[in-house]
Amino acid sequence: MRLLPPPIAFSAAFSAAFCAAVVSAAVVLVPGAAAFAATGGPSGSGPSGFTITDPRIKESSGLAASRIHPGVYWTHNDSDDGPYVYAVDSATGKTVARVTLTGIGKPRDVEAISLGPDGALYVGDIGDNRDGTWDHVWIYRFQEPKQLADTTVKAEQFTVRYEDGPRNAEALMVHPVTGRVYIGSKSEDKGGLYEGPEKLSASGTNVFRRVAGLPWVTDGAFSPDGTRLTVRGYFLARTYPWKDGRPQGEGERVDAPWQGQAESVTYTADGSALMFGAEGASSRVVAVPVPGAGGGTGAGASGGADAPTGAGGGQADGPSPAGEGSFTKGALVLAGATAALFAAKRLFRRRPKP
Repeated sequence: MRLLPPPIAFSAAFSAAFCAAVVSAAVVLVPGAAAFAATGGPSGSGPSGFTITDPRIKESSGLAASRIHPGVYWTHNDSDDGPYVYAVDSATGKTVARVTLTGIGKPRDVEAISLGPDGALYVGDIGDNRDGTWDHVWIYRFQEPKQLADTTVKAEQFTVRYEDGPRNAEALMVHPVTGRVYIGSKSEDKGGLYEGPEKLSASGTNVFRRVAGLPWVTDGAFSPDGTRLTVRGYFLARTYPWKDGRPQGEGERVDAPWQGQAESVTYTADGSALMFGAEGASSRVVAVPVPGAGGGTGAGASGGADAPTGAGGGQADGPSPAGEGSFTKGALVLAGATAALFAAKRLFRRRPKP
C-alpha cells in the first residue's frame, strides 16, 4: 500500500478501514459473532492455533507448514520488509529462524509462500497493488533449511508473466505431487487460476496461463496428498476437489474465521486441519479441522498447548454450536458490505482528476 500513488493509496486505506468497520458491525449485529471472531470458531469451542509474537512480523501474508520441522510454519511480511522469511514455532508462537535471501533483486510485494515436493520453499513476489500494471512479477525458490537458526541462503529467481496480461495476485500454490506452480489472481471482475510451465526456468520468462476461474482470493493451499485445493478471501473459503490439474465443480464452503485482513491459509503437515492467518501485529493463526481427515493434531504436532479444537469444520454434519444461521446471516451482511465496497472503489477510480 505504501507503493501506491496518493489517489490509489487513499482508496486502499479506505478499503482496509471499511473492511474493519464491516467486521465490527457484523460482530455487533450477528448473534454469536463476537465469540466466533474472538476464538476463531463457534461460541464455546475455545481458542486454537497460535499467535505470532515476533514484533518484526507485522504483515504476515502467507503460511506454509514445514515437513521436516514438526509444528513449524514459514511466513513473511507483505511489502517493505526485505528479503526475509521467518520460521514460527506453533508451540510458542516465537520465531525460531529468519532466513535472508540473496541472489535476487529487491522484493516488491511478497504475498505468498508454498512448499514443493522437492523440499524447496517458493516465495511469491506476485502482488500488484496498482491493479495489474507491472508487466512481470517474481517467484523465489530455496531449499527449506534442515537446521532452524538465522541464516543466509542463495535463492533462485524466476520471472513470471501472465498469458493474458498483468494482474494483481496474492495466492501461490505448489502442487505437492507434480511440483507445478499455480497463482490465483485477486480481482472482483476477472479472478482466475493460472498454471505455470511444467518446470520453471531461471533463464527466461515463465508464462502462466489461465486454466480456471476463481472468486476473490488472498491465498490458497493444496492438501498434502494433492487431492484438494483450498482458497480463501476476506469473507470466504472454499475447498475444491483437484483432478487432472484442475479444480472441480463449485467447491465446498469452509467455515473460515473472520480475521479482518485475512491473508493466508495452509494445511497442517498431516492434512488434519487448515491454518488461517491474517496481517497485523501479534496476529492470530486459527486452526479449522478438515472433516473426514481423522483426528490429527494439526497445529499441535509440536506439542503446543493450542492444538486445534472443534473450531468449525466446513461441511460438518449438523449446525455448529453457534448456529448455522449465525454464519449465514453474517455472510449476508458481509456480502452486502463487500458489494458496497467494490462499488465505492469503482466510483473512486472514476473520479475525474482535479
